[in-house]
Amino acid sequence: MTIQSWTGYCTNVHAGATLEQTENNLKTHAARVQEILGRDQPLGVGLWLSASTAQSLIEPGKLDAFAELLRANKWIPYTFNGFPFGDFHKSVVKHDVYLPTWWQPERLAYTKNLVTILDRLLSPGEEGSISTMPIAWGTPVPTEEQWSLAVQNLLNLVDHLHALEQQTGRLIYVCIEPEPGCLLDTTEDVIQLFQTRLFPAGDPERIRRYLRVCHDICHAAVMFEDQSTVLQKYADAGIAIGKVQISSAIEIRFADLSAEERQAVLNEVSLFAEDRYLHQTTARDAAGNVRFYEDLPYALNEVAANPPQDETWRIHFHMPIYLDQFGLLRTTQARIYDFLSEIKQFPEIRHFEVETYAWSVVPEDLRQSELAAGIAQEIHWLRQQMTRSTLA
Repeated sequence: MTIQSWTGYCTNVHAGATLEQTENNLKTHAARVQEILGRDQPLGVGLWLSASTAQSLIEPGKLDAFAELLRANKWIPYTFNGFPFGDFHKSVVKHDVYLPTWWQPERLAYTKNLVTILDRLLSPGEEGSISTMPIAWGTPVPTEEQWSLAVQNLLNLVDHLHALEQQTGRLIYVCIEPEPGCLLDTTEDVIQLFQTRLFPAGDPERIRRYLRVCHDICHAAVMFEDQSTVLQKYADAGIAIGKVQISSAIEIRFADLSAEERQAVLNEVSLFAEDRYLHQTTARDAAGNVRFYEDLPYALNEVAANPPQDETWRIHFHMPIYLDQFGLLRTTQARIYDFLSEIKQFPEIRHFEVETYAWSVVPEDLRQSELAAGIAQEIHWLRQQMTRSTLA
């Protein structure tokens, strides 16, 4: 049987941390996206289920009803986003999205619930992926006891996934997603986790099968990592990429701007310094030196009186992927092209997910008339680029 490749969108863009809200979001937004793209075609949905929603779904009868809702509408739940644990659209999220950590039992229990649900929702023979957080936020540095607990929990998960495949034939893998500022925020960090902590503590082949990487294009771009190099490093280390989040950051190229424009661009980007999410910012100068700011307001405060002249800034703010430039600001859309130019060499990567969760906090003039229209345009744009890349 040939395993299907899927492209869709992540439902963490929708507010709602209960099962009822999740179902209503699908009926309202996913249905409309599908209508715009063509209702006769299945729609890939990367489901985000809060911990409370996941817990309620495994109660008797609820999962069967949810599965029927998806089947009836041709919504294909090929992947889950298991990163946000709680309400991802509360007024202030910031660092709360990194809790619980992987050394806390709640993270393991939540992920196992997602495994149970995904196994029940997938069609026979299909593989499933679940993205998860990169252990914890980067500070404070975990103790060795916390590291040990995190590794134990991940190996417990590996054994759980292995037992599932032995019992049912279902392959589900959990994909660690590096993010700027987190304990694992670069490719090298992830490789070190596998090579120095996971492999020595368990069966490397089993770990490779059930623990993989979620490659977020925006995150790598913010860390100024070259997409081709990232892919090759994981391949050389024998670590599989289980899913890819197609995403785009904000970029400012100060060297391309006049003195007046440099001040103006700071005014423009200040509109993105909102209160809900962290917008980690990196600044690289002409010599290649990089400064990291935990959040965009910190970067803006530092340069308010003296705009940079030769730096390039990249800001963790997931922008609509079809945008290349708006005003004096740019996006890292070119990094998506860089990634897509390489995918023919990695046919084992089957799950692609548009993850523009920040639509609700994008400035008004960049929003579509309806959310579904923006999501549909992103999916349509990505499908076009992927077709061109695979035919090139």
